[in-house]
Amino acid sequence: MAVSSFRQRLLGNAVSRTALSLWAWLALGVIVIIWVPLVFLVWIVTAPFDRGRYYPGWLFRKLCVVHTWLNPMWRFRTSGLKIDDPRRPYVVVANHESFADMLLISHLPWEMKWLSKEDFFKYPLVGWLMRMSGDIKLIRGDKQSVVSAMRGAHDRLDKKVSVMLFPEGTRSRDGVLGDFKDGAFRLAIETGNPILPLAVTGTREAIAKGDWRFNVTNAEVRVLSPIDTAGMTASDVGALRDRVRKLIAAELVTMKS
Repeated sequence: MAVSSFRQRLLGNAVSRTALSLWAWLALGVIVIIWVPLVFLVWIVTAPFDRGRYYPGWLFRKLCVVHTWLNPMWRFRTSGLKIDDPRRPYVVVANHESFADMLLISHLPWEMKWLSKEDFFKYPLVGWLMRMSGDIKLIRGDKQSVVSAMRGAHDRLDKKVSVMLFPEGTRSRDGVLGDFKDGAFRLAIETGNPILPLAVTGTREAIAKGDWRFNVTNAEVRVLSPIDTAGMTASDVGALRDRVRKLIAAELVTMKS
């Protein structure tokens, strides 16, 4: 989705970018402060019957929706398949363009637990929200952490909550779709859950790496058809991985055209 030239001139000049970015960061900080006690309350009230922490996680993701409403530089939209049963667990995978991917994907109307690097859990307030929501911590390069994270992903899926992974492992530096790692696809086959592919575009322009200011952008996440893993074995991991990567790559071409 291209940004209109009028909107770019109005909001994309240096003065507007700086002023609106200050506002957007301030708004994000205030929202996070407000959200911590709200999520805590939901966590306490639902704990006796919500073993998968679905409801505190769902509320946590709405923080991203509210922030986008308050950020005039960003326009986010969702498209594609509508999920009828939010408690049908999927192993959700998406291409990774930037930090803003997480804010965009959180606009999808169902809850999923994120496999996230350890650094995010150390952030003040945000880390608390992630823990209350049941997100899954991963320490890169630590084999024991990988084992623990996969155990956590199995647990969430068993509790009828989807899990979200970026199979590239890290965000693309040049916008080119990277190679996919096996983990998400092995997880789907081991647990017998379908893969749900997402195609993300526009977030790379939302906030450039190394720059604290936001950019004027339109971004979209598109939900593709799920891929059943029933009957697959470990020997099918590579083929499944490559199939999903090709599907996302082809959809990205369509979305950008």
